[in-house]
Amino acid sequence: MCHNILMKRLIAVSGGVDSVVLLDSVLRHGQDEVVVAHFDHGIRAESAADARFVAGLARRYNVPYVTRREELGPAASEDVARQRRYQFLFDAAARWGGRVTTAHHQDDVIETIALNLRRGTRWRGLAAMGDQRIERPLLEWTKQDIYDYALRHRLEWVEDVTNQSDAYLRNQLRRQLQAKLTDQQRAVLGRLWRQQWQLRQEIDQETLRLSSRLGSRYFWVHIPIEPARELLHREVQRLTGVSLLSAQLDRLLIAIKTGRAGTVWQPAASVRVKLSTKGVTIKRVTR
Repeated sequence: MCHNILMKRLIAVSGGVDSVVLLDSVLRHGQDEVVVAHFDHGIRAESAADARFVAGLARRYNVPYVTRREELGPAASEDVARQRRYQFLFDAAARWGGRVTTAHHQDDVIETIALNLRRGTRWRGLAAMGDQRIERPLLEWTKQDIYDYALRHRLEWVEDVTNQSDAYLRNQLRRQLQAKLTDQQRAVLGRLWRQQWQLRQEIDQETLRLSSRLGSRYFWVHIPIEPARELLHREVQRLTGVSLLSAQLDRLLIAIKTGRAGTVWQPAASVRVKLSTKGVTIKRVTR
């Protein structure tokens, strides 16, 4: 088996039913330029067994396998675990020359919308799953579609017991949504998500068009508040990778308009904004 070919997809496989179905469906349709990637957070005692299961899948399908284990521990937050996982995936994708591919599906989109809106992300919470570096072939699939496929093709997978824990907000929201949302409501949310995703792309294009002017405090002072919020959100995200919440955006916008020259503002842990008499500089900071 040659490991030097240009890979089309680096598939993130946890061992759960979603990613097992993704891997099988991609390979079953002749997309054979695949690398299986598994990140072991070191959060659960049984995570090493999951890694062995995924390694076995890669051998069975005769595709390359890359993995990394980190000892994040049971106290690690969802955000930290996600950040470390995606850092591994993007590093591996760059090394193998492929594109990160994940098993997110329709139910994940709805859960993420609910989670984002609860956190205060305003309409952008409806444009979830928007990172264009990631391919998500199963976004039109429901969780039931995934189970149906797995059973039809007699696939095996492992269950993550933390998915049943109320310690995680996403799990709480998942159970609430399953109990309350009808199929019709899910379909409406799906259409709304596609509309908001299109709007997000249009705002991103406009931000790039105006990029040469966004370093001017004069520009921010003289545009209306709503477009200023959207442009500032996207510019901070473009420069730092951080998605600011509504309250953080509003405070930063006031600072840019009224703050003294020479002052430094930090609206989020990884974002540093320095003001001069005429300009504003936005940078990502690391601890």
